[in-house]
Amino acid sequence: MRRREFITLVAVAAAAWPVATQAQQAAMPVIGFLNSSAPETFTSLLASFRQGLSEGGYVEGQNVSIEYRWAEGAYERLPALATDLVRRKVAVIIAGAPPAVRAAGAVTATIPIVFTSGGNPIELGFVSSLNQPSGNVTGVSILLNELGGKRLELLRELVPAATSVGFLANPTRPSFQSEVKSAQQAAQALGVKLIVLNAGTETEIDTAFAEFSRQQIAALLVGADSFFQSRRDQIVSLANRLRIATMFSIREFVIAGGLVSYAPSLGEVYRQAGIYVAKILKGAKPADLPVLQPTKFDLVLNLKTAKALGLTVSSQMQLLADEVIE
Repeated sequence: MRRREFITLVAVAAAAWPVATQAQQAAMPVIGFLNSSAPETFTSLLASFRQGLSEGGYVEGQNVSIEYRWAEGAYERLPALATDLVRRKVAVIIAGAPPAVRAAGAVTATIPIVFTSGGNPIELGFVSSLNQPSGNVTGVSILLNELGGKRLELLRELVPAATSVGFLANPTRPSFQSEVKSAQQAAQALGVKLIVLNAGTETEIDTAFAEFSRQQIAALLVGADSFFQSRRDQIVSLANRLRIATMFSIREFVIAGGLVSYAPSLGEVYRQAGIYVAKILKGAKPADLPVLQPTKFDLVLNLKTAKALGLTVSSQMQLLADEVIE
């Protein structure tokens, strides 16, 4: 081969390398991660989700990419964020909490959606059956509302003298009514008066806690809500400053200084969601993947906070706890 011809072939090949690289990058599937919360509250759960993906053979940045969209507690932002992911032509959407699932379902009936959501997915209209979901939606049901009775029971054990218990709920949450109803039924069964106050803004949280304090509420349930998660430090600070023993729906509140939480292991929930997303990327259809329900529940207790609140925690409860912070 002549030298000039060789140089020409090398030049053509070199010019083609960026094109080939771009083609490989374009072929990499994209996951849309749509969540009602804020990214700083999801560090450990994202690690669990990525673990599930890796178990299915996918590693972010190597053979899959993830587009993150966070509403940071502002549910009204979710429709636009979901629309943006659909325009991005993602291969699958993982949606956390009912508002995110509803927003994603409203803009696509073809892109697979994997949810990690509280509430009953059948009652919420996400699937027609747990064993055989229809359409493009499946996921992991977290059962947050259904645990209200157990949370209240555990809280009463910590504060046995409490005859009235507060309940902080967000009225903008789609499952607000069912959440309050579940808590009221649990309170009635235990012979406890439930005082429900609503908060959908930062100012309303301050106002609600001031009212709980005025009514001398010593024990409080905080509803499972993405907005409350985004205001975690505010809520924990108010509860401790006003000396209100508070039960939360996720362990991150307790890690931040809250008293106690009882909930499904969200790390396991997001790991399972990652596994499902990997299966879908390999060709599985959501309709063929049954909705999963958690089998592991964690009781997390902060003994340092209990001591500051003047509470005596029985050795039995300490033994029951899956995680004790001292």
